[in-house]
Amino acid sequence: MSRSARPRLVVERWTHPVAAEILDANEIELIPLDLTVGAESNWAAMESAQGYQAATRTDLSRAADGRQFLANAELVARCGQLLAICSAGAGYDVIDVEACTRAGIVVCNNSGPGAEAVAEHALGFMLDLAKKITLADRVLRRGDLGDRTALRGSQLSGKTVGVIGMGAIGRRLIELCVPFGMEVLVFDPYVDAESVRTHGGAPVSLAELLERADFVQVTCPLTDETRGLIGPSEFAAMKSSAFFITTARGQVHDERALYDALADGRIAGAGLDVFHEEPPRADNPLLRLDNVVATPHTAGITVEAVRAIAVATARQWKTIFEGGVPPRLLNPEVWPRYRERFAETFGFHPMTWDHLSTIAD
Repeated sequence: MSRSARPRLVVERWTHPVAAEILDANEIELIPLDLTVGAESNWAAMESAQGYQAATRTDLSRAADGRQFLANAELVARCGQLLAICSAGAGYDVIDVEACTRAGIVVCNNSGPGAEAVAEHALGFMLDLAKKITLADRVLRRGDLGDRTALRGSQLSGKTVGVIGMGAIGRRLIELCVPFGMEVLVFDPYVDAESVRTHGGAPVSLAELLERADFVQVTCPLTDETRGLIGPSEFAAMKSSAFFITTARGQVHDERALYDALADGRIAGAGLDVFHEEPPRADNPLLRLDNVVATPHTAGITVEAVRAIAVATARQWKTIFEGGVPPRLLNPEVWPRYRERFAETFGFHPMTWDHLSTIAD
């Protein structure tokens, strides 16, 4: 690699230490941040870095100044040397993509490596809720079993699942549902109808999905368009026998509206891996409901997934600093300006615009 300076990469955390092993310390300077201390002590590192590996806020929200380092317009303006920001997983809601694009900064996520883990978790929620596994466990532990037929569940076979968002996770979830003999409905305005059918789903509107689905599965990213996507009217449109499941981001749905629908029996139950505040507090009303199964944003945390994500993350950073096109680039329109900024820093230009056509979907 020919360049005039060694890249500096600020890292909040890796999902697995293998990432640091892959990134050669002689070629890339790795600078860890300690977000349990005051933000000012970390600004010097941030302001001198060309790369920023941002973590999700789930593990950092209770840190002293953990929220100070959201990759927002303020951070972008203050950190003039930044060339690239990457999120730890598929979600990138901690990054202001528009602000980065205006500043000539590439933004990447790490969708794909954790898709299997999250899709399996979503399927697990479906089985748990349908078969009332967690509810039966709670009843047994409380010692108030009574008539066990009251715990009568249902089967997935022949049911309809509605998938909101057909990215890598949504596609894999469809594949997992098909062997159960389930009908799969898909709402994703950014995926063409033929692609949906190719993957085994039927393209429908959000209204039709909510009306027909026995399981409403949210797997879309959090964006300005999806924030608050599922609110009071959407829960009201669901079947009373339907289950709401989300492994996306808490802000995609209205938590109060969900609680009301569950408490009033207007929907049958919910499987929640994400909340508005993470981790959720013990007094969160949703956690008091027996028809809710909840996990603390752990859908993508498996032994296999955390290592695969770390490997993909490290390789993407190597590609970036070697002047290649990162495989999970979210703002390709930034490329012309980014190339010039990169060349000013390192003395050589990254790949040309023509190479962007090779980026995988």
